[in-house]
Amino acid sequence: MLSFVTRRLVMGLLLAFTVVTGMFFFLMLTGSDPARGALGLYASEEQVAVKRAQLGLDRPVVEQYLDWLGGALRGDLGMSSAQNTEVIDLIVTRLPVTVSLALGAVVVAAVLGIALGLLAATRPGSFDRVLQVVMVLGFSLPNFWVAIILALVFAVQLRWFPATGFVHLQDSPSGWLLSVTLPIAALSVGSIAAIAQQLRNSVITVTNQDYVRTLRSRGLSARRILLTHVLRNAAPPALTMLSLQFIAAMSGAAIVERVFGLQGIGAVAINASGNSDIPVIMGVLLFTVLVVVLVNLAVDIIYAALNPKVRNA
Repeated sequence: MLSFVTRRLVMGLLLAFTVVTGMFFFLMLTGSDPARGALGLYASEEQVAVKRAQLGLDRPVVEQYLDWLGGALRGDLGMSSAQNTEVIDLIVTRLPVTVSLALGAVVVAAVLGIALGLLAATRPGSFDRVLQVVMVLGFSLPNFWVAIILALVFAVQLRWFPATGFVHLQDSPSGWLLSVTLPIAALSVGSIAAIAQQLRNSVITVTNQDYVRTLRSRGLSARRILLTHVLRNAAPPALTMLSLQFIAAMSGAAIVERVFGLQGIGAVAINASGNSDIPVIMGVLLFTVLVVVLVNLAVDIIYAALNPKVRNA
């Protein structure tokens, strides 16, 4: 198991290195000008040239990349060119918002998706068909549209939840729960449908295999067969979908944060893109890629625990 985890971790880190390296050179070679973004459109060329020298943008691109990479390996992501703030501080201060939304959406999607998937798989007929229609509708609805509808109905009209703003958990648990309920609901609708659909198909496929019919012939209860044997073999595809939905929630949070006026990682990335703030863009990208690597590593470890044959792959 240790060798398996090490191999997966090394592959993930190589992927992260490749992605951030490619993005750095892409940003540098496509005309992005952090100096102009920091000073604004009405700054003179002389002012922009001075700012570029201050930011070190007049150096060769390779030298700038090596400088950034060395700092990143030490945990120093540099300074924001537009806000004159440490990039790591920008990310850390906004992290609770995005993590609350992404983790909350995944937990809700996992619980409801698994429940609906099992119900659809074990109750064929009209009930399954109704759930199928609901799943397709849920998967097809854009999360920003769901966010707008939820905000208009439950925040503006009914006033059950705040329309904007975020309350930290340590400040007020109840306030935190109210502030994240609608964003989490908006993010989790599509994920619930995707996980339920994937689990339903996997459970039906496994249930039709010969060893399940053998277990039934031995007199084992349907509940025991489902929970002990079927789910173990149907879980891997659903786990893959769950990991993909977590990554999608991290990226989808950017739009949902804008709808509810939340200042999370998504807001930082959008503002940095508008200002050509390359240090912040690279910092957010590095954070996102590392999250993807860690999520995939966790899923691989769970796979290996469920199926030891995977360790030799």
